[in-house]
Amino acid sequence: MIKISNIFKTYKMGDNVINALNGVDLHIQAHEFVAIIGPSGSGKSTLMNVLGCLDAPSSGTYFLDGKEVSKLNDNQLAEIRNQKIGFIFQGFNLLQKLTALENVELPLVYRGVSSKERFKKSKEALESVGLGDRIYHRPNELSGGQQQRVAIARALASNPPMILADEPTGNLDSKSGVDIMNVLKQLHSDGNTIILITHDYNVARQANRTIRIQDGKVVEDREVG
Repeated sequence: MIKISNIFKTYKMGDNVINALNGVDLHIQAHEFVAIIGPSGSGKSTLMNVLGCLDAPSSGTYFLDGKEVSKLNDNQLAEIRNQKIGFIFQGFNLLQKLTALENVELPLVYRGVSSKERFKKSKEALESVGLGDRIYHRPNELSGGQQQRVAIARALASNPPMILADEPTGNLDSKSGVDIMNVLKQLHSDGNTIILITHDYNVARQANRTIRIQDGKVVEDREVG
């Protein structure tokens, strides 16, 4: 699914050159549930942006689902994101004027899916996360946990090869956080590839594999027993 080799991401700060990623090598197989963990400033957010095709590396190679994406331009990266990756963000990123169903439909609109097929896929995705009875509710009519479930359904609707979850429990109370992690674990059991970005070890250890990053390098990569 993912193969990155000798990835660097370099920024200039005045006269200083900072390697946010410093020669990262990483392989992730299809159907894995992987947590990438590290403190603020470790490089995990930069790595997430590269993995999610939100940013290109300064050097190195990145193959996603068999295609090299490290040299693509912004428009090509946008197409890869739309086709290959479902995103779940800490802040939900729902449009307040749209219903849950309409929010889930949005990525399918960009893919040119017909209205009938959009409705079917989006309704099924919302049902799969336990919101079949809330499809016409707007975000302000839903709890934080329910809004995150809508975001998960949005990520699922286009059936992407990879789901990238960035601190998905960060804005939730502990009970809602547990519920969302249970949804992600069920999605993994259903065969989805999930990459979870977090600073929380209690969240990370619920994945099947943890990758710890520090100072722009992978310093630990282990299976969770």
